[in-house]
Amino acid sequence: MRRLKNYLRFLAAIQLLPALESGEETLVGGQAVLEGVMMRSPHAWAIACRKPSGEIVSMSEPLDRPSEKHKWMAWPIVRGVMTLGYAMNLGYRALRFSANVAIEDIMQEGEKKEKEDAGSAAPQKPEVVKSSSREKAASISGWLAAVNIIISLAFFIFMYKYLPLLAATELKKMDPALGGRIVFNLVDGAIRLVLFLIFIWGVSLWKDIRRVYQYHGAEHKTVFAFENGDPLDTVSVQKYSTYHPRCGTSFLMTVMLISIGFYMLVPFTTFWARFASRIALLPLIAGVSYEIIRFAAKHRGSLFALMTAPGLWLQRITTKPPSDDQAQCAIAALDHAMSLEKERGGELVIA
Repeated sequence: MRRLKNYLRFLAAIQLLPALESGEETLVGGQAVLEGVMMRSPHAWAIACRKPSGEIVSMSEPLDRPSEKHKWMAWPIVRGVMTLGYAMNLGYRALRFSANVAIEDIMQEGEKKEKEDAGSAAPQKPEVVKSSSREKAASISGWLAAVNIIISLAFFIFMYKYLPLLAATELKKMDPALGGRIVFNLVDGAIRLVLFLIFIWGVSLWKDIRRVYQYHGAEHKTVFAFENGDPLDTVSVQKYSTYHPRCGTSFLMTVMLISIGFYMLVPFTTFWARFASRIALLPLIAGVSYEIIRFAAKHRGSLFALMTAPGLWLQRITTKPPSDDQAQCAIAALDHAMSLEKERGGELVIA
């Protein structure tokens, strides 16, 4: 039962992945995972997860920036699409690591209980389990990971592309006045926003996801402390806000709002043509939204910064004040990432 609950929590976290991460390859950013935080610098990434025993399990690896390998990936608009895809892949790996830590802990508890039960029975020859078998049993397999990605993509398309368009089309049949291109897409966009807000708020009622939101807040506080040159300790970190302009939540809200304007430019009137155009325009919308978020983070008094304000408001749901233990996880992850960054001779650009 506990394994099923942990898997459902993992699946829910995948749906929240774009809202929990920051996708800027030239700055320090991170992502909340299950009972932990992933932090990323331009040339390194690290993850720190806390087990129920209180122990922090960490892992760090070097990173290669895509734009350093291929100059065209640094072009405006294109860099947003490439960086987002890169961040999503890295975020999924981090989430999978945190889920594996939880699964391994469950297995260890089960083995401990079996030993306790066996202690009261007659002595038996101990069973030898190879470490490779244990690692295979205590991890999310490759095929299961692929299935999760497919489910997540299908959920996104169904929830935020198919359902809003279907609802707007049915409303147009009831009231032909809603058939105009501007009005129709405003209705479609409003339905999409409502569905998104309901999902974000609904999963926040789940205690385990609220803890993910707390780690999300810990990640933001730690990044703020780093950007302001403060020492990375719980006292310094906890004084900062949980709302950060480069959060994935702000990015998603910007995508939702920008997409309304883009869809108004599409001349198609049939259902399936509109549906196909919404999927085809996703990379372009993501790239434009990335540029807006990037500009707004550096020019917080600009008009573009006002466009990102709804995303900051939404962070009242997707981030929660963390405990000191949760902040320590974020600090540990950033410390490991920065240590590896310095080893590789990387330089950071602070916005």
